[in-house]
Amino acid sequence: MKRTKFFTVIATAVVLVSCGGGNDKPGKIYMPDMTYSRAVETYALLDSTKYTNDPAQIGEKIFYNSKPVIGTMSTSDLPPYTLSDDSAGYAQSAMVKNPLPPLDGKDSAEASRLFNINCAICHGAEGKANGPLATSGKVGGIVNLTLDQYVKLADGTMYHSINYGKNNMGSYASQLSSKQRWQIIQYVRMLQPKATATEAAATTTAPAADSSAAAKKTK
Repeated sequence: MKRTKFFTVIATAVVLVSCGGGNDKPGKIYMPDMTYSRAVETYALLDSTKYTNDPAQIGEKIFYNSKPVIGTMSTSDLPPYTLSDDSAGYAQSAMVKNPLPPLDGKDSAEASRLFNINCAICHGAEGKANGPLATSGKVGGIVNLTLDQYVKLADGTMYHSINYGKNNMGSYASQLSSKQRWQIIQYVRMLQPKATATEAAATTTAPAADSSAAAKKTK
């Protein structure tokens, strides 16, 4: 009986000591990195003396490049994009097709919303490089998405640029899911001018001319 009372007193004392002292002294921290996390805001300027996006400097500084971990994906997202962030990957991206069906009313409205939030500040609401940042003169090299060279740019190459960043545009892989990026590309196509009747006629008559030439060679 005395032994039971002794252990009860000891247990009570331990509980009181553990819970005392206020929140500023919580006692032993099991996972200090989680308790005192080093939160990083997406658009915050990082201290270059503490942070780096160079893998070679891991250990010396905190590695942070604002991109999702390679090979990871949201449970509700499309399969991860696997082409590399180099000239070879950029060239191969022209073969990647947009996996989404044509936008319906609801998805079209969502794509418009995403474009206006993430892209219009530079490219403008109509994609003509006349957004607030472009007209301010503070950011250069903003492209007019309605120009012929971007009308002809493959969906996959456009996705590659959004995924990894291109020139002055940074990566949007951490802000937009794969589906959202493909939706924005479809919306950009809606902003771009359609092929003219002359271009369409040239496209449809070219194969016929080729077949004729092939038939002559056969003869």
